[in-house]
Amino acid sequence: MHTGRRRERARTPPPHRGWQRLAAALVLLGAGSMPALAQLGLPSMPGPQLPGFEPPFGVDRQLERVERHAQAARDLPSVAARRLKMRTLARTHRDRLELNRAGELMVRDEVLAIAPDAELIARARQAGFVVLRERTLPDLDIAVVVLQPPAGMRTEVALERLRALDPNARLDFNHIYLDAGASDGASPVDTDAASGAAQDGGKAVASGRVGLIDGGIDTGASLLRQARIRTWGCGGRPVASAHGTAVASLLVGQTAGFAAAASGMTLYAADVYCDAATGGAVETIAEAFAWLASERVAVINVSLVGPPNRLLAQVVDRLMARGHVVVAAVGNDGPAAPPLYPAAYPGVVGVTAVDGRRRVLPEAGRGPHVSFAAPGADLAAASADGYTVVRGTSYAAPVVAGLLAARAGEPASDGARQALSALVATATDLGSPGRDPIFGHGLVGERLRLDPDRLDHLPRRQ
Repeated sequence: MHTGRRRERARTPPPHRGWQRLAAALVLLGAGSMPALAQLGLPSMPGPQLPGFEPPFGVDRQLERVERHAQAARDLPSVAARRLKMRTLARTHRDRLELNRAGELMVRDEVLAIAPDAELIARARQAGFVVLRERTLPDLDIAVVVLQPPAGMRTEVALERLRALDPNARLDFNHIYLDAGASDGASPVDTDAASGAAQDGGKAVASGRVGLIDGGIDTGASLLRQARIRTWGCGGRPVASAHGTAVASLLVGQTAGFAAAASGMTLYAADVYCDAATGGAVETIAEAFAWLASERVAVINVSLVGPPNRLLAQVVDRLMARGHVVVAAVGNDGPAAPPLYPAAYPGVVGVTAVDGRRRVLPEAGRGPHVSFAAPGADLAAASADGYTVVRGTSYAAPVVAGLLAARAGEPASDGARQALSALVATATDLGSPGRDPIFGHGLVGERLRLDPDRLDHLPRRQ
C-alpha cells in the first residue's frame, strides 16, 4: 500500500502546474479575464493560489475542454479573416499603416491629441513633433490635432513620449476600423457609374432619416433604386463598396415582397473608406459622426469594429448626451474574444446575429454589451448587380437600427429611451430569462430577414 501511494503521488502534477496550463490556454483564447471562464462554462477561478490550497475543481479534467475552445477560437474563419486583412493592409501599405504591439491596425506616424492645450502643442513642437492637421467637430464641440513624431521615432514610442510631456492629455493612435461581416460576393464594386437612386435634394423627408457610417454605396443596386440617399465623404466622388451597399440595403432597401425596417426614410450615408489606404481611420469616423449630428440624424448604424479609442469614446459619448442612438455590430471574433468597439461603449446598442433557425452565430461576440439579436445569416442583401448572401453581425446591426429609427424622431434623450424601451418590449427572449450576454434583450426583426429564395427575380452574385 505504501508503495502504491508513492507511485500515485509520482503521477500527480507538481503544485500549480495545472493552473499554469489553464492560464496558458486562456491566453490562447485571448480572454485574459474572468468573464471568459463563464463563457466557457467553467466555475470562477479563485484569487492567487496559496501554498497548500487545493483548487475547488479539477483543473486537469477541465483543461482539455478549455484547449478545445482555444483552438476553436483561433480557427474561426471570421477571426482569421480579420487578422489576415489587418496584416495584409499593413504589409501592402507599410508606408501609411502599421500594427502595434497589441496587433491593432493604425495609421503610421500619426498620434491624435483630443482638445489639447496650447502648452502641450508647444512642448510637442520643441520635442520635434509636427502638427499635420487640426480638426474641429463643431456639432460635438471636440477639437482634434494630428501630430507627426520626429523622423525615426516609432508611433508607439511617440505616443509614450507625448504622454510623458502631459500625463493628463487625451492622446491615442489613429486606429483603423474594419467591417464586421462577409458575403459570397465581397469583391469591390465598380463605382464611377453608380447611379439610379432617387437622391434627395438636401431636405429631410417627412418619413424621417437614418444614418450609416460604412463604406460607400452603389445607389444603382436593384434593392436601393427607390431609396432616398444623401452621401458624405470622398470629396463628393462615389466610391461604392460591397459591404456598404449590402448594409444600406438592410436599412432602406426595397424590392418585390420586401421592405427594410427603415424603407421610405432618407439614408444619410457617410463613406469613411473611399478606397484609400487609411480608410476606416478613427479620425474620419469622428468627422462622419459630426456630419450626422449636424444633420440631426437620431439613429446611426456602425457595422465596423476595432479597439477602444479615446477620440471615438468621446465622440460617441457626446452624441448620446445629445439624444442620438448609436447602433453597432458586436463583431465576429468569437465568444471568448475581448469586446470590440464602438459596440462595447456604455450606452451603445450592441447587436449580435442569429441564423434562420434562431441560433446565435458561433463567431459572434458575447458579453454585457450585447443589447439585441437580429438576423445576420441565411439572408440576402444588395450587390451591384442583384443580391448576395451575407453573414455576420454587420448585417444584423442595420435591422436593429432601422427598427429604432422607425420609432425615433429628432435626436432627444426621451425619444431615444422610448424607442429602446418599445423595441425591448417586442423582443423574443431566446437565452436565459431577461437580458443575457448572448442574445441581449432578445431577437428582434425576424420578419425582416430577406430570404434568398424570395429573390429569384434578381441575379445572385457569386
